[in-house]
Amino acid sequence: MRLNIYLLVASASIYQVMAQTANVTAKDSVEALHLTEVIVTATRTERQLSSLPLPVTLIDKESIRRTGTVRLNELLNEQTGIITVTDESGFQGIQIQGIASDYILILIDGVPLVGRNAGNFDLSRLTVGNIKQIEVVKGPSSSLYGSEALGGVINIITEKPKGEIFDGNLSYRIGTYSQQDINADIKQGFKKFRYGFFANRFSSNGYDLNKDIAGQTVNPFKNYTANGRLYYDFNDKLTLFTSARFYKQVQDGGFIQDSIAFQGDTEEQEWNAHVRLDHKPNARLHTSYEIYYTNYTAQEYLEDPITAFVASNSYFDQKLFRPEIRGSYQFKNPNNAKDTGLGTGTLTAGTGLQYDALERTYFDESVRFISNYMYLQYDVEPLEKLNVIAGLRFDKHSEYNNQFSPKLAIRYKANSTFSIKGSIGYGFKAPDFRQLYFDFTNSAVGYTVLGYNVAIEKLRELNGQDQLLDILVTEDELSRPLEAESSIGYNIGFTHTLPRLTTTVNFFRNDFKNLIDTRIVARKTNGQNVFSYDNFDEIYTTGLELNSKYSPTSSLKLSAGYQLLFAFDKQQQNRVANRDVFVRHPVNGQTMVLEKADYYGLINRSRHNANFKVFYTIAPANTDFNLRVLYRSKYAQYDANGNGLIDTYDNSFINGFLTLNAAAAKTFYKKLNLQVGANNLLDYTDSNIPSMPGIQAYIKLNYQF
Repeated sequence: MRLNIYLLVASASIYQVMAQTANVTAKDSVEALHLTEVIVTATRTERQLSSLPLPVTLIDKESIRRTGTVRLNELLNEQTGIITVTDESGFQGIQIQGIASDYILILIDGVPLVGRNAGNFDLSRLTVGNIKQIEVVKGPSSSLYGSEALGGVINIITEKPKGEIFDGNLSYRIGTYSQQDINADIKQGFKKFRYGFFANRFSSNGYDLNKDIAGQTVNPFKNYTANGRLYYDFNDKLTLFTSARFYKQVQDGGFIQDSIAFQGDTEEQEWNAHVRLDHKPNARLHTSYEIYYTNYTAQEYLEDPITAFVASNSYFDQKLFRPEIRGSYQFKNPNNAKDTGLGTGTLTAGTGLQYDALERTYFDESVRFISNYMYLQYDVEPLEKLNVIAGLRFDKHSEYNNQFSPKLAIRYKANSTFSIKGSIGYGFKAPDFRQLYFDFTNSAVGYTVLGYNVAIEKLRELNGQDQLLDILVTEDELSRPLEAESSIGYNIGFTHTLPRLTTTVNFFRNDFKNLIDTRIVARKTNGQNVFSYDNFDEIYTTGLELNSKYSPTSSLKLSAGYQLLFAFDKQQQNRVANRDVFVRHPVNGQTMVLEKADYYGLINRSRHNANFKVFYTIAPANTDFNLRVLYRSKYAQYDANGNGLIDTYDNSFINGFLTLNAAAAKTFYKKLNLQVGANNLLDYTDSNIPSMPGIQAYIKLNYQF
């Protein structure tokens, strides 16, 4: 804590010196940028999307409206290189460049959200009703955002009030399975004061994809979101922003086991409070002083209503508190005699403290993490056509070794139509609470899972209770700190821009080491095992991503995207290369050596993903149409033949499939918009993909005032 205070004071002093030395007459170059193309997540400063040297995806408000999506997972699943998948635990998460959800940081207005199931963040918790734009930075971003940004960052940016006119909208959407989405959004500004309020209710009766199994695939649920935002301009240099957000979901629970129908429900709640003071003493310097708090809770209760036997009574309560100071200073162009104020360099620095605490079932007591951090980034144009971004972050954490996270990105604009860009960055993810403090024994089967930091103590207890047959590791092996998972990511690509056609190609590679996974540390007298965690896996993902946008007319817009992905475990590749992996032939039953070409890669990774979208507008009729085609090639869910990896002889593959989504909308009297649409028009279903229940038709009515 003392170190953090020193860092905060030092940072504030640096920014004060900047303010005293800056030229107050300089102009802010950002003001000239078209707002719909401005990105803030990639550099923590406002940058034009087309000029960034990093792979970034921007989804604007108009795109969200025209697709008719209502939850964030639906929207992201239609973007190139971004895939929603259901893992082996049954929870749905997001993939970027083949990197799992555990390693993707989720932000809202630049601050992190918490509450994950088996490492996955449930993106369906987030409504898109008041979103201005979504920014997705692909590849390691720990140089600015620290842990969990190892594979990328998704930042949801909410709308701000514009001007003094009372503005807002009301919408109602009803669809298949009695799915209902209701929005109310109002905004208004005065001379110095602005406010915005948003409320959403989303519900469904659920659905069942497998009639042979008792119970529904997705049980009925309803959730609520409320978000209030206040802005106050003390003067033209000092602005206050405050935001409070609340989310609650209640879902019916239940399952049948041994002819017993267990009943109950699951409840989730989330609170966010965000306060930020922005100070612009002059056109070159911008500082922010921010305090953020969030709390996520989940509780599940299931019992036999006849005997009152409790099958599940679990809880999860996570809190995060984060104060941060940051600032950016723009240097003027020494080579520009006229000095337009368009500086060639921007220095960004920040420091803060992050406090995480978690209470949950299977923890002996509440646990907490404390981390201090500082980051520094220099965004410079040493030449007229060359942009270089260099950044470094230092994290000091209470539970693992200190981390340095550097990043370098370069963009060269060869001419008015062609540019090339490349980046290399380091990412890390700290061991999570579960990996360090879990203490769980499956009462039905009898196995035990222990967090790394409690393994020694718990093994001693089990041994003292005569529950262990033997211990397979020494205490010395469990005494060294569990290392943070880390990766080095490389991206190189080019952009070709013509008046009506823009094409972007990006090649990527991400090398991971020290990945954390379970291992057997002891055998129990009941024949089951005791598991804990350790660092050992090394994997990599590599491939290319292609995006193209073409507008033959002002009314017609076409886009296409494609990702080629290879994702492998290096240790398994070595086993196959050494001819140490065997498989039983599915036809003749003979055992044979697995060939290199038969090793398919990591679970839940498709080799090919593609999309094609058509947007057409009939302006005189105030009508627009769109058609979105999504393709995902085959992928495996688990190792079915027991040889420790995914190969072409496994029978757990889900075959490639095509999804067709469409929507049409018409505006009446300039304020009333009627939209009809349907997702999954080809009616594709698979009981192993619970998020796809067949055709989902809907009607949406929106009133703008």
